[in-house]
Amino acid sequence: MQAMRDIPISEFKAKCIALIRETQKTGEALTITHRGRPVARIEPVGTPARPRRLGELRELGVIHGDIVHMDSTEEWEMER
Repeated sequence: MQAMRDIPISEFKAKCIALIRETQKTGEALTITHRGRPVARIEPVGTPARPRRLGELRELGVIHGDIVHMDSTEEWEMER
């Protein structure tokens, strides 16, 4: 579990950019409080997922039947 520290909203307002950079660097989440009550949380974002490459999922799916000229009238009650 990652560490978390509380910070008053007034201090967050004064040091916003530095605190966000610190959160990114250390991985420590911040809870922003207003009059002692939590109102927001700043958490570091994990590493972004790598983008999918064109054709990466090729051959993983299987098509059964004709998907262009299919007759679905039997499947819909409103067509009856």
